[in-house]
Amino acid sequence: MSTNTTTGTVIAQGAEVPALGLGTARMTGDDCRRAVETALAIGYRHVDTAQLYDNEAAVGRAIAESEVDREDVFVVTKVHPDNAAPADVRESTQASLERLELQTVDLLLLHGPSDEAPLAETIGAMNDLQRDGLVDHIGISNFGVDGLEDAIARSETPIVTNQVEYHPFHRRDDLLAYCLENEVLLTAYSPLAEGDVVGDERLAAIGEPYGKSAAQVALRWLVQHPFVAAIPKAASREHIEANADIFDFELSPEEMRAVFDLGGGVSERLAAQLGLE
Repeated sequence: MSTNTTTGTVIAQGAEVPALGLGTARMTGDDCRRAVETALAIGYRHVDTAQLYDNEAAVGRAIAESEVDREDVFVVTKVHPDNAAPADVRESTQASLERLELQTVDLLLLHGPSDEAPLAETIGAMNDLQRDGLVDHIGISNFGVDGLEDAIARSETPIVTNQVEYHPFHRRDDLLAYCLENEVLLTAYSPLAEGDVVGDERLAAIGEPYGKSAAQVALRWLVQHPFVAAIPKAASREHIEANADIFDFELSPEEMRAVFDLGGGVSERLAAQLGLE
């Protein structure tokens, strides 16, 4: 099984990941806490943060104060590339857990390639955190295919995801094809292209028969990919609700292809992998 487009769950490398999450980059303090509280109340069960975002404490407070059980929330944080040396991986992750007010994080990513230590050493330290019960799953972010292959080869445990920028105007076809072949989750950040999809008339036209916006079409397109999750950032209740309102319609193969056409079309190989024949 890859993606259940009704409940929005992706199963990849032993991890069960909600296909829609809340991204929190560039949100801090009370704004971040309120956004996470709102998202959890609405029904989001996947929250993405990072050491780099300086908002782990706000995310943790929101989770702690929510009526949603901790075990029902899939929490992702990321090791800053400056903390990639093994001792720093452990120390910084323990500090993340303290800020998040959590005993365990569901998924820990290396936020990007780093010169601080060889990838094998960083991944080894992340594996150690898994063995010690501080981290359930691990992955990477901002790597290409070669980096993902390397991480998989270096890890004693599955690499669950590679989190990268991915949206209708910025495609990662080679990485997507690799993820599909190897059942690795591609987590799409900036899935609304920093808001650029919002006014796109072509996406809006696809959504019109469904009563959906251009942004909702872009998110629906993403979650209909096998092995893809999307983590749109939103601060207002209106946007958080709208982004979640994508599980009551389904794009046809022709409509999926039409969205791919915005970025130059889709190869027959990738179309076959995506079931768009």
